[in-house]
Amino acid sequence: MFDKEQQRIEAQILQCLQQSDVPKPETLNWTGIPFSGEWGISAPFFPVAAAEARSGKRVNVPQRAQELAELVAEFLGQPEGFSRIEAVKGYLNLYFSTAEYARRVIDEVLEKADDYGRGADKGERTMVEFSQPNTHKAFHIGHLRSMILGAVLSNIIEFAGYEVVRANYPGDIGLHVIQWLWNYEKHHMGETPDKDITRWMGDLYAEAVQRLAQDPDLESEVRATYARWNAADLELLQLWRETRQWSIDGFMEIYALMGVRFDRFYYPSEEDEAGKAMVADLIARGIAEDERPEGPVIVRVDDQLGLKKDKYRVAVILRSDGTALYATWDMSLARKKYAEYNLDHSLYVVDVRQSLHFQQIFKIVEIAGYKTEAAVCEHIPYELVNLPGNVTMASRDGTVVLLEDLIREAISRAGEIAQERNADLTAEQRDVVAKAVGLAAIKFPIVARENTKIATFDWETALDFDGQAAPYIQYAHVRCASILRRVDEPLPESLLPTYELSPAEIELVDLLSQMPETVQNAAVECKPLHITNLAYELARGFNNFYNQCPVLQADPEIRAVRLRIVAAAKQALANCLRLLTIEAPEFM
Repeated sequence: MFDKEQQRIEAQILQCLQQSDVPKPETLNWTGIPFSGEWGISAPFFPVAAAEARSGKRVNVPQRAQELAELVAEFLGQPEGFSRIEAVKGYLNLYFSTAEYARRVIDEVLEKADDYGRGADKGERTMVEFSQPNTHKAFHIGHLRSMILGAVLSNIIEFAGYEVVRANYPGDIGLHVIQWLWNYEKHHMGETPDKDITRWMGDLYAEAVQRLAQDPDLESEVRATYARWNAADLELLQLWRETRQWSIDGFMEIYALMGVRFDRFYYPSEEDEAGKAMVADLIARGIAEDERPEGPVIVRVDDQLGLKKDKYRVAVILRSDGTALYATWDMSLARKKYAEYNLDHSLYVVDVRQSLHFQQIFKIVEIAGYKTEAAVCEHIPYELVNLPGNVTMASRDGTVVLLEDLIREAISRAGEIAQERNADLTAEQRDVVAKAVGLAAIKFPIVARENTKIATFDWETALDFDGQAAPYIQYAHVRCASILRRVDEPLPESLLPTYELSPAEIELVDLLSQMPETVQNAAVECKPLHITNLAYELARGFNNFYNQCPVLQADPEIRAVRLRIVAAAKQALANCLRLLTIEAPEFM
């Protein structure tokens, strides 16, 4: 914000030190002064005093640091763009002019518009793998957190300045697929889904499990279907490809509705051959132990690393019957991802129960000699979503809460609330608001908690227009839009406030100024929580401003400044909501 001024001040400080025969520091280590009604920057002079001591001078470092800070403060006088300067306990503190700082923040938000908060290009590529539903099963709310968390993380990391590849890894092979195919061939051959695809696919899977539970003798038929699969029966493979696509089509409908997109789809079936080849190589090199047919193929990871205490334990990388499992496929996939995209970071958004699995996989890939590939891999764990009453998800017996049902209920509830709050909405407007608010109510609670804490979803909290929830933030954006719509002339040009800014205005400007740094922190820490918190604080800050600072009725010079503050708040709120895959409505 004040980079040029800071560089100018730094040059003057170095000139002062040189004139006083004081060793010049390599850097001054500027930091922001914690906001308490005004903004500033601070630099410590302890390193400079310590350098003097190392040069042979007899100095008391803390005392000398204060002397140097006072010397520099006197030399600088009253720098342009700063309201005051002080030397305190070895630190040089410079405070910006409140009016000038506010003007610059507002100008930057409005000039950069949709790009406000966007970081400079990092020249690094990150893959975020998320969602990973199983084909031939229902898409239920157990899949919700990975989908939303992964999508939001992708947005944030990309906005922070990284190139992002959004990847999905649907489970398209395994016993559940064989059971589904068996049931379809025997009882539903020729049927096709025409709507609610994932529901239909899930119903057939649950039906297969129920039939097998009622008549265990049918397991022999499932084993026969599995044998045909292993023998690459062309008719069965063709049916599998066709029905897999039905699942993918159903998933894509949900992704489109939720505003989620992908650049690359990977499938376990594509990694089967390469994964088994990697297992064979590990056996040949003595890294893996082949205990077949009595036992599986394993890697004693701790032994391979020479660890005395258990950390990575024993990893099973191939079943005793020679069939692959996720460990087999994931080892191969880690290498493929890197080979295809030359990744700097490869993030796996998968629930916390798979933490040991990924620790083992990444370490085995490293032991196998693929250190670069392993080094870029990182597991982003998350806890699950609970519904009121601790409803559990079990696609085997069909006791699931389907995501489609949750979405429909959210939109319906949001529509009822919209009608109650604004009876003047047309039916078309109400539908638009219901969809925007309903989807936001589902998404926000998922990313407004620490990733590794359970997210409990309930309607009252999710649809709260007065609390820390998406509708509250969306409504703040609507208020901004309403004020701006009532202004006939173009937005005033940049101007310096000539009146004393109120505490509510200063607080809101401070919140606006935090967005670029917040985006970087959220990207580095992989925590959307930073963005949800900022979005809420911006909404709260704007509402305080709205209630305390008249805009349209204010004197012309005050009105012009406040209109620009409103426009900046609207832009920042919209940018935060966009990162969260949430729509910023113009009316509610």
